[in-house]
Amino acid sequence: MTHRSLAGIFSRFAAGAALTVIAAGSVQVAGAQASKPLDDPTIVAIFDAANTWDIETGTLATERGSTKAVRDFGAMLARDHKMVRQQGRDLAKKLGVTPTPPANFGMAKDHEAAVKELKSLHGAAFDKAFLQHEVAFHKAVIDAINTTLMPAIQNAEVKHLVTTVAPAFTAHMMAAQNLLNKGA
Repeated sequence: MTHRSLAGIFSRFAAGAALTVIAAGSVQVAGAQASKPLDDPTIVAIFDAANTWDIETGTLATERGSTKAVRDFGAMLARDHKMVRQQGRDLAKKLGVTPTPPANFGMAKDHEAAVKELKSLHGAAFDKAFLQHEVAFHKAVIDAINTTLMPAIQNAEVKHLVTTVAPAFTAHMMAAQNLLNKGA
């Protein structure tokens, strides 16, 4: 996979093509004909996965970023998403909900491919690919929250958590775009 194809994964992700498991309020199992409605445990699992993935990429940026700005941004992502992931896990425990990720979670495969590609890059090429990834990833998460997850959430506390942390996803996306624009 080339640097260009890494950006392609996340532009597809942001555009919704890679959101094969989140479509019209249902979980689409890769290779299956049927889909089931999103339920709160699945939504909590998707939320947990998104936070876990950004912890991973943020941590990678703290190790590989060629500029202080990229390393600091990565550290902020890891810290913020650890906090939000823990809030989700604490709420799931309080509600007695077992987060249940969808089978054959297509977004997980896209994340694995992106991390593999990011790990192959160094210097300014890493910084640019990482920042492009963060812009597209956060846009995809925001779009999924607004169009699919929020309308499907049944529990008021889960909805409150997602609503409360959603602005941070927007702030992260804007910060990544700002760094990208500055050539950091």
